[in-house]
Amino acid sequence: MDPKTISDLKTHIAELHRQGEERQAQRLANQLGYSYVDLTKTPVSVEAVRVIPEKEAKEAKLVATELKVKKLAVAALNPKIPATQKAIKDLEAKKYEVKIFITSLSGLEKAWEFYKFVKPELEGITGKVIIAEKAVEDFAAKLVNFAAIKSELGKLDFTKSTQTSIIETILGGAMALKASDIHLESSDKEGKLRLRVDGVLHDVFGGFPEDFYGRLVSRIKLLSGLKINIKDAAQDGRFTINLGKREIEIRVSIIPAEFGENVVMRLLDPNLTSIGLSQLGLREDDLVIVEREIAKPNGLILNTGPTGSGKTTTLYAFLRHINNPEIKIITLEDPIEYRLEGVEQTQVDEESGYTFVNGLRAIVRQDPDVILVGEIRDKDTADIALQASLTGHLVLSTLHTNDAIGAIPRLINLGANPSAIGPALNLIIAQRLVRLFCENCKKEKVVSPELRVKIENFLKDLPARVDRSKYNVYKIYEAVGCEKCNNIGYKGRVGIFEFFEDNPEIEESILKESSEVSLGRLSEKQGMVTMQEDGILKALQGVTSFEEVEGATGKIDL
Repeated sequence: MDPKTISDLKTHIAELHRQGEERQAQRLANQLGYSYVDLTKTPVSVEAVRVIPEKEAKEAKLVATELKVKKLAVAALNPKIPATQKAIKDLEAKKYEVKIFITSLSGLEKAWEFYKFVKPELEGITGKVIIAEKAVEDFAAKLVNFAAIKSELGKLDFTKSTQTSIIETILGGAMALKASDIHLESSDKEGKLRLRVDGVLHDVFGGFPEDFYGRLVSRIKLLSGLKINIKDAAQDGRFTINLGKREIEIRVSIIPAEFGENVVMRLLDPNLTSIGLSQLGLREDDLVIVEREIAKPNGLILNTGPTGSGKTTTLYAFLRHINNPEIKIITLEDPIEYRLEGVEQTQVDEESGYTFVNGLRAIVRQDPDVILVGEIRDKDTADIALQASLTGHLVLSTLHTNDAIGAIPRLINLGANPSAIGPALNLIIAQRLVRLFCENCKKEKVVSPELRVKIENFLKDLPARVDRSKYNVYKIYEAVGCEKCNNIGYKGRVGIFEFFEDNPEIEESILKESSEVSLGRLSEKQGMVTMQEDGILKALQGVTSFEEVEGATGKIDL
């Protein structure tokens, strides 16, 4: 026989052997009263795999496959094996709620391959700040504004207070105010605290004594699994706040500064991003476009905008909307920011070779229906994403451009094939975030006759798909400030969007002339509502101000 025939025969025999293993595992599951799982077809979470050390997992003939807070799915060869029983008891002793499945040895061996994506961690270093729900409620009731946090920290004796209690106070106050980031900054005599709320930084406290500030940073390093003795290099880590029903992950970044070290802690609260399409701030006509495009079985949807513009939240909302047991969704993120139930999420790990390019190649072989790629950064990732969208996959990704039409020249500059861009693209979205008025204190403004004429002309020139009747009666407000909004005048944020849809004219233009000028003309012909126009419409609805829209999109010329 020729070598190819021999190879095909070996492959066929191996597949028959694997199928026999799966049938045996199914029979054992039925006998013992457990559910069966085929790990050669079922998604495995890297975050779950890391819960059980590789050596222990292989000795116990099991693997963790899915983790949701403290609920852990474990696939085992045979739950009656003593080593397996011991491993499960150890997990339960660590307060995991374990659900056991039975799988085959082939399935286990495939799942064990995920250990190459698990970084070795220093035992006893990475920790969890345990804050009881009652304590969080107390913080929310007491630390209602910046002044309350400042007062609470100001009355502490830093010679006696522990670093842990200070960290809990800071974290509790930040969560009560729904801050996205905590900034600890060093100066020549003391350390200060700032909080980023609704995208804006606010000074909160400036009185950490120099020696205490150093110990505070060391404690944060200890919690985050970072090296305490390294003070002249940047370090990144993380830890988790356990709130019982949910866990909030804290991403930590520390850099050396002139007078010590500066710390930024990003709070990733799943409750703040678990929103649906209707909560994104989309107008009805834009919502129609989104629902139509994400229902398609294939094509590329790009979301553009700078860091912090809400792209991830928007794409996660899309995934939640289309997610159902009949389709397989896999993500490739850097890093995974929030957990999505029913979605297989994987994380880029440069050190292990699981890059965007390699990861995307591997994901395509996993037979997904929908793929989310965290970001398109280079030619190879762009090419694979385009090819995947042309071969039966719906691909969602992000790109850093200023507006929607700028995504096409950006792809071409990365080296993507222009002949593939047009047929692959379904929709390009650009977005920004603007702050919402505090409903408790916003104040109506008098609209001058000149402004009223400009607004009426603006509404008259809008594309036909916008329902103008919703804006015929409008009121303009200004921010005031009260106790409920920390005297800022704004509370919360909403997205402003623009949508650029693919059509034959655009595909032809990409092949002939992919300049932003030519694409801009086509967008006008298409009836695109720009981000600034969407922002103005929201201002006319009384939810935000012209100043906010101008700050996000540039000068408004009404």
